[in-house]
Amino acid sequence: MPRFFSEIATRPARAAQMWQILVAKARNRQTATYSEVADILGFKGARTLAPILDYIYRYCSQNKLPLLNVIVVNQESGLPGIGLDIDMNAEREKVFRFDWYDVVPPAFDELQAAYKKGA
Repeated sequence: MPRFFSEIATRPARAAQMWQILVAKARNRQTATYSEVADILGFKGARTLAPILDYIYRYCSQNKLPLLNVIVVNQESGLPGIGLDIDMNAEREKVFRFDWYDVVPPAFDELQAAYKKGA
């Protein structure tokens, strides 16, 4: 029987769902606005995304992957809302060039472990 993300209300589950969205965007060399991602996830507002994106950031950072979360951007500035001291344009290009379809998507517990480790 299939499971549905809409029925799993945990942040690690939603981060796994968001991973899929971002990999597809990265493959097409696209960014996504916070509101666009919130809409795809069925959220009422984009403010709930920051904690979920943090799971993806920590997982990528700890596993030496390009920071997939940097392609989620503010609609007006075109920049991610994270305060990292990195060259965002260079990091975005790393994300776009990386073969994300060669990476097995992280499981809920892997995302949770990365989040806890980085806390």
